[in-house]
Amino acid sequence: MLALRLIERKRDGGRIDAGEWRALANAYAAGHIPDYQMAALLMACFLRGLDRAETNALTDAMLRSGETLDLSELGRPRIDKHSTGGVGDKVSIVLAPLIASLGVAVPMMSGRGLGHTGGTLDKLDSIPGFDTHLSLDTAKQLIGTLNAALMGQTSTIAPADRKMYALRDATGTVESIPLIAASIMSKKLAEGLTGLVLDVKRGSGAFLPTMGIELAQMMIEIGADHDCPVVALLTAMDRPLGRACGNALEVEEAILALRGEGPPDLMRVTYALGAEMLVLAGVTRDYDDAHRQMERQIGTGHAAEHFQRIIEAQGGNPAVVDDPAILPQAAEVELFSAPRRGFVSRVEPRAIGRGIIALGGGRTTMEDRIDLSVGFVITARPGDWVEQGEPLATIFAKDRPGVEQGRAALRTAILIADEADPPLPLVSHRVTAAGVEVLESA
Repeated sequence: MLALRLIERKRDGGRIDAGEWRALANAYAAGHIPDYQMAALLMACFLRGLDRAETNALTDAMLRSGETLDLSELGRPRIDKHSTGGVGDKVSIVLAPLIASLGVAVPMMSGRGLGHTGGTLDKLDSIPGFDTHLSLDTAKQLIGTLNAALMGQTSTIAPADRKMYALRDATGTVESIPLIAASIMSKKLAEGLTGLVLDVKRGSGAFLPTMGIELAQMMIEIGADHDCPVVALLTAMDRPLGRACGNALEVEEAILALRGEGPPDLMRVTYALGAEMLVLAGVTRDYDDAHRQMERQIGTGHAAEHFQRIIEAQGGNPAVVDDPAILPQAAEVELFSAPRRGFVSRVEPRAIGRGIIALGGGRTTMEDRIDLSVGFVITARPGDWVEQGEPLATIFAKDRPGVEQGRAALRTAILIADEADPPLPLVSHRVTAAGVEVLESA
């Protein structure tokens, strides 16, 4: 009767208190509440909303429905970074070894791609042998020795969230700021963090294109209520980040970034987020010094070497860092050229993401199998002047029909016009418990 009573109350605009959320989460994780009742409650929450106390209580209930990663005995700061999702966003694969090489523990728990956005776990699957299915004990051991573990959500971490997330995706209740914030923070708090940096995307390719600041503020409030300082940067997703879009292609670009050969936009976002992680960790109080430390780790090769050690420790082939050709390779590779002269006015990330799905490199349900080798490398940037026939991108496909699907996607995604509006600022806002700081205005 608990679920029915809460459904009716929330349907009518009432509140659910902390004890009720705990009982509900535990009962659902144990299988005592059917999906149809939880789906009804989630829809009521989606339509009626949750206040701060309810959102915090839901977060805590999902967090405590399972085990947590206790890293307090390490005696080191424990900082993670979370992105709200985008196209071409391989920052986590660069940041984890980079920040870990500077002595900060990075327990990085990531997810798989769904819809137009890519997932870090799928990208890491491109590395032969790399195992992201880590137990909490294994993750703790790796963090103790290498300062990093790149892992997925285990069945024992926030199991109520794991079930609710899958249900929300199937019932049209994903795009709710309180539900998103509670879901993200329940998993992040389970990592035993001393700080969290958020990369909140804004623009046409973002998960919630216009709600970045509100989402960031809610997660910052949840962090404050759980003694975990949170800082958020708002970054652009009105075009893909970097050039590579697709699992193996993005791992290769992340490796190039760790070797000092990454595209400028990827490096700028990486350094901005990394500087926040180092300041939160107390490694430095100076952002310029944080940048210098990261540049030194990349310039000396220490960051790339640390990634090799992480790969080897998690069962993968560390030679991939020296030879990215070890990654899965597409059978068909073909250029896509400009149909006319003019300015590149748009490189639409959602269309790129949908194109990757059409190629077989993404999923529409969590059960879909994906082709890790396919995708695009897009060299055209918004505002570029191009001549007719000039290469704009490269298509990586499994067969000739795939090449044609890639062409169709790129014809939709890349628009050539007589003029082009400037893109969004790459790193536009910094959000903390103290407020919102505009770093660069449009």
